[in-house]
Amino acid sequence: MDFREYQLSASRTDQMPTDKTSGDPPTGPEIMMPLLGLAGEAGELLSEYKKYLRDGASYKLFNERIGEELGDLLWYLSNVASKLGLDLDKIARDNLAKCRNRWDEHGGNQLALLNGSYAFDEGYPPEQRLPRKMEVVIRPVDAQGRPRIQVLIDGKQVGDDLKDNTYTDDGYRFHDIFHFVYAAVLGWSPVLRSGRLLGRKRKANALVDEVEDGARAAALEEGISAMIFGYAAENDFLMGAKGVRSDLLRTIKMMTAHLEVSRCSAGDWEKAILMGFDVWRQIRDHNGGRILVDLDAASVTFNPDSPT
Repeated sequence: MDFREYQLSASRTDQMPTDKTSGDPPTGPEIMMPLLGLAGEAGELLSEYKKYLRDGASYKLFNERIGEELGDLLWYLSNVASKLGLDLDKIARDNLAKCRNRWDEHGGNQLALLNGSYAFDEGYPPEQRLPRKMEVVIRPVDAQGRPRIQVLIDGKQVGDDLKDNTYTDDGYRFHDIFHFVYAAVLGWSPVLRSGRLLGRKRKANALVDEVEDGARAAALEEGISAMIFGYAAENDFLMGAKGVRSDLLRTIKMMTAHLEVSRCSAGDWEKAILMGFDVWRQIRDHNGGRILVDLDAASVTFNPDSPT
């Protein structure tokens, strides 16, 4: 039996059917009853588990009672879906797709993958592709006043000296780390591609150059980095974190829905965020250092050697 068949059969046992002629979602007892039923059965499920915690193996009916409560929950869930005009089978499929996007490797998506990592610039001239490996040095600048740093790639400074651009020393000057991690994990960073840093825009395709590698995409990446930094600042900069909030990932996916990076899963973004702050914290604590960026391995690793 599939969910659609179950939903149809379950609806025939509904004692408070909904008047479907109006076309509007129900607001009366006919919808409140199954909603309250869901809450009540969830409580019953917990009550059965409480009995098991109390009685242990002597509670012989535990599995039978748990199965019964789960069945009641399924009936009420199906009833709510039916009264709101929703397809329980589609709900189940959409939920599995959501879970794969969050937890499967690359969300189960093999598009644009090269050696197990994303390579949206595959097929472009070498000078328009992100380097597959980079050695990056972050070093403090000896100067009076507010702290600032320089970023060097393969021994050459890229971009201007960076400051925190805030009233307090919060370490945001090291945030270019995030762009390198996005490149490694997501195969994406219009900021790195820009003339300010690598100068690797895909000019062989004028539309890709404008949309994917242009100023709007770069501003979006900077905005995402600032948003994630604000979130991390409220959560001990993700020290010891095993994940990030789903609503943050949903927002990022919404913001990038029109770009090639939309093929990356929520799980990919979560990996990038956690890796980015793992490296960022080490760079911050050492006030600089070296990192090895490896796009083929989808990794960024920190080396505490004193930058020169």
